[in-house]
Amino acid sequence: MQPLSSIPLAASLDRITPSRIREVADVAFGMEGVLKLHFGESNLPTPQFIKDALGRAVAEGYTYYSENGGLPGLRAALAQHYAAHHGVALDPAAEIMVTASGVQALNVAIRCTLNPGDEALVLTPNWPNGGEIVKLYGATPVDVPYAYDGVRFRPNFDVLAAALTPRTKLLIYTSPSNPLGWVATVAEQQALLDFARQHGLWLLADEVYERLYYEGPIAPSILRLCTRDDAVIVVQSFSKAYCMTGWRLGWVVSRRDLVRKAAQLNEFIVSHAPSMIQRAGEAALIQGEDAVAALVEQLHERMAYCAGALRSVARISLPKAEGAFYLFPRVMGLDDPMAFALALLREQKVAVAPGNAFGAGGEGSVRLCFASDFSVLEPALERFCRFVEQY
Repeated sequence: MQPLSSIPLAASLDRITPSRIREVADVAFGMEGVLKLHFGESNLPTPQFIKDALGRAVAEGYTYYSENGGLPGLRAALAQHYAAHHGVALDPAAEIMVTASGVQALNVAIRCTLNPGDEALVLTPNWPNGGEIVKLYGATPVDVPYAYDGVRFRPNFDVLAAALTPRTKLLIYTSPSNPLGWVATVAEQQALLDFARQHGLWLLADEVYERLYYEGPIAPSILRLCTRDDAVIVVQSFSKAYCMTGWRLGWVVSRRDLVRKAAQLNEFIVSHAPSMIQRAGEAALIQGEDAVAALVEQLHERMAYCAGALRSVARISLPKAEGAFYLFPRVMGLDDPMAFALALLREQKVAVAPGNAFGAGGEGSVRLCFASDFSVLEPALERFCRFVEQY
């Protein structure tokens, strides 16, 4: 009889690349006094009114199963959000589905669009989870790096077209971007939509950071341009704008047939997002405008400080950040961002994410999250800049 210890894990797991951000984090977790700029979250607490809404929801009995697609009240609040902020009319019952986090939104959206053996184009540098989820379902992510002119990134449609094959079924991009801070202009969104239509692709827009935008009240959404029949998916989350990273609540907006199937799949993945947390999310949408505005004002101030510090170093080239809460400095002569990040952590106790964790185009760069308060940012930037000059 074969010993149980010799029965192997699924060989397909070998395709999944562990997160290099987590690789840095695992070292940082074992150290004292680390200044943490590697994770994508604010150190601000969840606003009290959202916590209070959670308590009320529990008291009111929201401790049972909900619909797979989410509570009708939350979906209605999300539809109102799109009507108020984007002028887009959505059917909350048919075109919106609530998920247990933005990551789960990505999971179910990608599962609905790809078969094993298919390919997905991913505009990079990009948050690595999208590409790894593509692999999780037996498909292949194809990195397509943005063009960079020394100031701003933009989609390179010649490279996108060259990456197409008969197996290409999906195009993924993030705006506002993690890790770049880049925000797609309306013209760039229209060009991406036209490209997807021309080549018969699903277009998946990760718009998780739409409220963290420094050139207007809200970043433009692809939903303003597409019809309700277009093969377009938007994935979203409460984590960033409402300081709810640990709450794990997100949503998907898409064509009716995808939302219907995604809600069915939810039954076999997570059933639904926790009922009481959905109610807290509803409160965030309805009452949260002042909190979001205050957060964006703080982040803008922190970005200006960090950008100024980085630009004072001759070896650093810094792309403009238009949204999200990241800076993506390029360091002249840096050929191994992971080794740089680990050396910075061990020698200066500053944790950043290596740029090559985000795919093609991230070489020579690191990602800094500027969502911490100044008690962290000021010593961290001082140590980082000094380390770059000596590295």
